[in-house]
Amino acid sequence: MKIDRVCFYVENAQASRNWFINQLGFQLIASSANLHTCTEVVNNGAVCFVLSSPRTIASPVAKFLSQHPPGVADITFSVDDVEEAIAKASFGGAKVLETVQIDSKSGNKWGKISAWGSLTHTLVEKGQKRVIYSTLSSFTGIDHVVLNVDGGDLEPAVAWYQETLGFEAKQAFKIQTERSALHSQVMVSPDRQVQFPINQPASANSQIQEFLDANKGAGIQHIALETANIISAVSQFRRCGVAFLPVPPSYYQQLQQRPGLPLSVAELTEIAEQEILVDWQPTIPQALLLQTFTQPIFSQPTFFLEIIERRQQARGFGEGNFRALFEAIEREQLKRGSLLDR
Repeated sequence: MKIDRVCFYVENAQASRNWFINQLGFQLIASSANLHTCTEVVNNGAVCFVLSSPRTIASPVAKFLSQHPPGVADITFSVDDVEEAIAKASFGGAKVLETVQIDSKSGNKWGKISAWGSLTHTLVEKGQKRVIYSTLSSFTGIDHVVLNVDGGDLEPAVAWYQETLGFEAKQAFKIQTERSALHSQVMVSPDRQVQFPINQPASANSQIQEFLDANKGAGIQHIALETANIISAVSQFRRCGVAFLPVPPSYYQQLQQRPGLPLSVAELTEIAEQEILVDWQPTIPQALLLQTFTQPIFSQPTFFLEIIERRQQARGFGEGNFRALFEAIEREQLKRGSLLDR
């Protein structure tokens, strides 16, 4: 199983298309429109985003936007056998929204199930005809996708993904500061190709609760885009106008106090200039996890993007980076007035 594409429902598909092209180096690969919906498809390396906006109130996008701000509506997974995958999901409790169909042009077979909240999952079995895109790209793939659910829904959501798609529970986190807290459970597909953390708020003023309030329910909080050179990529994105969450200089001062820092002074300086978070395991210091996060890309404090580099095949999710992200979003909450300082 792999993430084939992510579908966004937005207010203006052309404007969102232009943002991904101009700010993040995506390329346009398809445009289409029917009576009710306009769709733009953009691609960067192994990452494909579908951007749809309504033309009439009869569009399914219009219904979504009447219930939520712009964001992720569907995550499409490629599977080996779509009939078997849909049958297993249905047996596990998923509602089948679209039975298996075949695209005569591509040979792809696909079906769709209802997931958590308003999210859906399309399951696709690829045919023989394949489109090859340019290899000139910033991104090597989608590293993970994060779902936020209501307080008390973490265990049911974990069980749902286990029973319908066969996901397995891996790392679990409980992050708490003086101001707020969250609980998170990392889910992975049986073949380990898909990583799907699920978060719930653990305090009334948690950033997860702020997301849920702004999103009007559960939804995708962020997507992590993997790159082979995060310093170069983030530097380029900043020049193109992408806004990232700030990291205070004190973070890098504290980083230098940790034993076994596997970075030269010059590289740490570059990382600090781009405000990138760093984590590693003392037992495997060269397996570095480098991450940074954009500001929300829509008008509400909901969906954002992560840029991630895993050096020496670093695995999992570093708790140090997880906490640093949590604290960075808290600082943005303070600016918005949605979190009281103590």
